[in-house]
Amino acid sequence: MSPERKNQHRPNRRRSTPDRSHIPVMIREVLDHIPAGPGKCVADVTLGRGGHTRAILERMSGSGTMILMDLDEHEMKATVSSLQPNGASIWPHAGNFAGIAQVMAESGISGLDGLLADLGVSSMQIDDPSRGFSYRRDGPLDMRMDMSRGETAKDLLGKLTEAELAEALRELADESMAGPLSRAVLARHRLTPFETTTQLATFCETALGRPGENWSLRQGKRWVTHPAARLFQTLRILVNREVANLKHLLRLLPSILNPGGKACIISFHSGEDRLIKQSFRDGLRQGLYDSISEEPMTPTEYEKKGNPRSRSAKLRWARKTIA
Repeated sequence: MSPERKNQHRPNRRRSTPDRSHIPVMIREVLDHIPAGPGKCVADVTLGRGGHTRAILERMSGSGTMILMDLDEHEMKATVSSLQPNGASIWPHAGNFAGIAQVMAESGISGLDGLLADLGVSSMQIDDPSRGFSYRRDGPLDMRMDMSRGETAKDLLGKLTEAELAEALRELADESMAGPLSRAVLARHRLTPFETTTQLATFCETALGRPGENWSLRQGKRWVTHPAARLFQTLRILVNREVANLKHLLRLLPSILNPGGKACIISFHSGEDRLIKQSFRDGLRQGLYDSISEEPMTPTEYEKKGNPRSRSAKLRWARKTIA
């Protein structure tokens, strides 16, 4: 097992999320940097279960406006119905955050004081076997955040070339075995297409694992990354066009923020973080931003112990130049 496949120590906890619950990542850091006082206009473009939104609404003290966006329309409706805006205005819109400018125009909002994007998949989506996001739960090989449209992960595996998949594995997941893994997976898929998450995960164990290795257990005092983890992450990003949508959002930010407005983006893999870092630095050099986070903020050890899924989170912020 190569050293890069080993993760940091983490507590032996259940990784699933209790039904209808969610732990928002880096909530204190978000509140430190999102202008969320009374009368402010803020967008949470990745609503999920609304943990960040609830905290921001509390800071608004019953006034101001929040735009809420999420690709998962069903979950969004459930979350919005549970919110207590206490006098603040909320404008929910089902859709991808790349469409934030159009949503603002439809809502009659010319600029934002704050924008939050949490790029991680929600715990509820991961833990729902029918969505196909998790290699730990048996379900259809789907991975679409919006299940009403688009290609599934199974469809995508039928179209990708070995070179395309290998490049994506290296760029989006830092997969050191990108070449061998892409060759093995696509050769098997051409012969007998993978239908379920378990089929694909089990095949990855055979293709990359050591004989007799039990991937459901810790290896001594350390956890190791499952051979399917980076492949599942890569397929999810490709299926949902996450990189293209993030690039579009980053291009839009200077035009949709009010002077002095701040954007906070939480990412969960190095490919996303590189894009955000470069975009914010370019904006600073061009005078679009007057300050940015030079280094990403990361969860405290206390948070990582209480919410293991937060361990890879990185938060970067940028503030639009005050004219």
